[in-house]
Amino acid sequence: MARQGDAPDGRDEQTRPGRPRRAHALTSRAAILAVVVCAIALSLAYPVREYVAQRQEIAALQAREHKARKQVEELAQRKQRLGDRAHIEREARRRLHYCMPDEKCYIVLDGGTDDEGRARDAGPQRRPPWYETLWRSVEAADRPH
Repeated sequence: MARQGDAPDGRDEQTRPGRPRRAHALTSRAAILAVVVCAIALSLAYPVREYVAQRQEIAALQAREHKARKQVEELAQRKQRLGDRAHIEREARRRLHYCMPDEKCYIVLDGGTDDEGRARDAGPQRRPPWYETLWRSVEAADRPH
C-alpha cells in the first residue's frame, strides 16, 4: 500500500525529479510570515505616528510654558517697579511732563528745529509732549494742501 507522500509509481515525492515538496512548503510559510509581519507593521504604524505627534505637541507646549513663565517674571518685576513711588514720579515727569508743585518747569516748543524745519543734530531727540503733537495735527488739518 502506498503512503500518502509517495508518488503513484512508488517513488517518494522528495526524490521525484523537479521541485521538491519541501521548497514549496518553505515558500508558503515565508509568504504567510511576510503577511503576518506586514499586518503587525500596519497595526503598529498608527500608534507610532500618534506617539510621535504627541511628543511634538508636548515639546511645543513646554516651549509655550517656558515663554509664559518668562513673561510672568517680567510682569512681576514691572509690578514691583510700579509699586515704587520714585519710579512713578520719574515716569510721570518723563511721559506726561508733570512737575511737582514747588518746581517751575519749562517746555521749549521751538527748540528742536532750525530755520528750514529740520531737526538739529544736538544729541538725542526727545519726543514732543502729547499735547504738542495733538496741536500740530490740528494745525496741519486746517492748512490747505
